[in-house]
Amino acid sequence: MDSTGQAGSRPATSARVRQALRGTALLGAVDERLGAGLDGLVRAHHRRRLSRLGWAPVSNPDGNAGFAHPVREGNAVRVHIDGDDALAAVAKAIAEAKSFVHIAGWFASPGFRLTRDADAPALRDLLAEVAQRAQVRLLLWGGPPLPLFKPTRAMVAEACAGFTERSNVRCVLDRRERTMHCHHEKLVIVDGEQAFVGGIDLTDLAGDRRDNPLHRPDRPLGWHDAATQLRGPIVADVANHFAQRWREAAGEELAPAAVPPPAGQTAIQLARTVPERTYRFAPRGDFSILDQYLNALSNAESLVYLENQFLWSTEVVDVLAHKLSRPPRDDFRVLLMLPERPNNGADTSRGQLGRLLAADDGHRRLLATTVNALADRTVRPGRVYVHAKVGIVDDTWLTVGSANLNEHSLFNDTEVNVVIHDPAIARATRLRLWSEHLQRPEDEVNGDPARIIDELWRPIAEEQERRERNGEPRTHRLTLLPNVSRHAERLQGPLRGLLVDG
Repeated sequence: MDSTGQAGSRPATSARVRQALRGTALLGAVDERLGAGLDGLVRAHHRRRLSRLGWAPVSNPDGNAGFAHPVREGNAVRVHIDGDDALAAVAKAIAEAKSFVHIAGWFASPGFRLTRDADAPALRDLLAEVAQRAQVRLLLWGGPPLPLFKPTRAMVAEACAGFTERSNVRCVLDRRERTMHCHHEKLVIVDGEQAFVGGIDLTDLAGDRRDNPLHRPDRPLGWHDAATQLRGPIVADVANHFAQRWREAAGEELAPAAVPPPAGQTAIQLARTVPERTYRFAPRGDFSILDQYLNALSNAESLVYLENQFLWSTEVVDVLAHKLSRPPRDDFRVLLMLPERPNNGADTSRGQLGRLLAADDGHRRLLATTVNALADRTVRPGRVYVHAKVGIVDDTWLTVGSANLNEHSLFNDTEVNVVIHDPAIARATRLRLWSEHLQRPEDEVNGDPARIIDELWRPIAEEQERRERNGEPRTHRLTLLPNVSRHAERLQGPLRGLLVDG
């Protein structure tokens, strides 16, 4: 009998622990087996769907499905990081419009102010003023058929009325979506001379889209995001995509966009997701965003850096897992920036991350991170919502747009990304993002990517995770993505893929 008067408590406890561990291992093995089986079903389903539609090469990383949109030479592009910078540029462009402003979005709020300036007009007032001299067309998703999530159809109808009341603004709601999917792209085209393509919605619904790289914790939930500002021939492709959707949703034919003259030296390509049987202009759909991602990731040699709201896609994870298990070189790295608590599908992303950790097999080529708002030690860390949709491969391939890495965005919602073929811009964008997240000047993160990940990203993220685990105050905004393990919710990823896809 021990000092507590309970005979044999330690051996009994140890036996229970061993039994619990065996049970956990068994559940993990079952979860892994079922998850792998469902992954196979999802892949097969997607292959059949793409093949039936004439997009079969998309499901083959060595294939190339071709594009409706060519690579456009002679463009100028500015990558805006975070909404404070991006929305100020949008506000300026809209205010200076001479002939037309076209906006397509998931949702827009009439009372939303694009900047924090005390005298900044609400979006409805800004658009109404411009509409006195120019055509203003606003194309919004019509909302879900059932009020299961926001924006509801009532909210969208009210917003549309708010934009058009006592103004010349024309607002149209587009309900030509697949069941339980949406129109998710975020576009602004001004005068056919410049366009904005990215991930930032013109709304304050669910958080602060006007956040800046400081991500202060004394503000509402800040959204880390990105958008591109484009000039040159690529603008015609963005404008014509809007015109195609507007014609079918509004019944108004817009003149084909004139191709602007060259404005720079950058080659850019428009990529889309348009599900089949949604629009007459794309009866077999357009899955060029998925095609672009799979080809770029399959050809990666040294670095894959992804910022995204979700990581559900079986196809994307398959390619990453293959690269991690058979790295093209010893210093190959995959670095992920994801939200700590996505608004849905947290278990799905973590389940797919479990696949990647298993493929990495302890070689530490994979690092999954997130960020919080952290001004100083006197203020409790606040949340930052990673909403950006940025992909960078080998500092040569860069995409920015509205597409998440899930079945919604790659197969079933309407989305628009741009793919930028300019190594200097790809590298500069990565350094700006890494400078923000690591809280270091750009010259301190301007080195070999593998070394910066191993010597800065990983030690900082692991130290902050340790401090959080031990109840100590955080000293940096960067940390490991929590609750990730090799067998965490392995089943969730493909199961959600089956449920959301048609």
